[in-house]
Amino acid sequence: MTPTAFFLHLSFAFGLFLVSLLTTRYILRHFKVIDIPGARSSHSVPTPKSGGVSIVVTFLLGVILIFCFADATMIPRRHFLGFVFSALLIAGISLYDDVKNKPFLIKLAAQCLAAFLVLAFGLVIDEVALPWVGNVPLGFWGYPLSFLWIVGLTNAFNFMDGLDGLMGGVGVIVSAFFCAITFFQGSTFVYITSYTLLAGTAGFLLYNFPPARIFMGDVGSAFLGFAFAVLAIIAARYDHSHTSFFVMPLLMFNIIYDTTFTFFRRLIRGERVFDAHRSHLYQLFQQSGFSHRAVTLFHYGVCLMQGGAAFWMVQIPGDRRLFVFLPFLLFQAAYTLVILRMAKTRGIV
Repeated sequence: MTPTAFFLHLSFAFGLFLVSLLTTRYILRHFKVIDIPGARSSHSVPTPKSGGVSIVVTFLLGVILIFCFADATMIPRRHFLGFVFSALLIAGISLYDDVKNKPFLIKLAAQCLAAFLVLAFGLVIDEVALPWVGNVPLGFWGYPLSFLWIVGLTNAFNFMDGLDGLMGGVGVIVSAFFCAITFFQGSTFVYITSYTLLAGTAGFLLYNFPPARIFMGDVGSAFLGFAFAVLAIIAARYDHSHTSFFVMPLLMFNIIYDTTFTFFRRLIRGERVFDAHRSHLYQLFQQSGFSHRAVTLFHYGVCLMQGGAAFWMVQIPGDRRLFVFLPFLLFQAAYTLVILRMAKTRGIV
């Protein structure tokens, strides 16, 4: 990239950051959708939510400008339209839920519809690299696996959005690493879209970092989870970079682990897994006597380590990349034991 092109991209990203910052400020002052604290809340005072609208607005402005002025960076038009329309569908339904507080199954149905839309436009994981096997074509199984990946990550990001600044900061870190990794691998569309998400989330985070003045809401968390899930597919198959699909699961590993562990733990205990609760590991961490800021910064640190590992992972042969997950799996297992022991000692579980 030439210095002129770099300066142009940097200016574009900074302009999007300002759009997000000003939009978040406007929402904070004029868009009065309030999150009232309840028995399962981590906050104690009524706080505006749906600040994630600023992330969506920034993304929409960014992709419109990409579509109009950056034709050389584009993926095939039907894939672009499938990605953008489905992401905006998720954002619209989630904003409606922020206002009306609809049951989870209605939100899940909307997420499934958006995931089906992605598949209908041809965005599918078609192969994975496995240890000792090599590249494995998925054929038909690419469709259900892509569907589960999209819906699963959408909900993981949404479920983890329960502390000041937590998922806003995770969104900044993940988009920054994904932007850098795909850029160095020759990306065009995913690289620019990633820094569009980075700019949008960073502008919002300035008002969301502990103590938060505004929350992301489902419109932000579900949208970001969905966007990251689909971008992982695009980067692996349809962008110039052909970045390993496993990069995004590694960047999000602590988020995916917490959600998966909590889901199966509640299922085994006979709890209603779709009901609201406060038994995620990050919630038990905070309830054990640690501040929002401490728990949030801990997860930032884990995400930064995962980002560094992702840079390393793309440099090694594809059939060995899954081994990079092993130290993080061991770390999460140890973290789980520590958190559950602390929570038990304090009578939380």
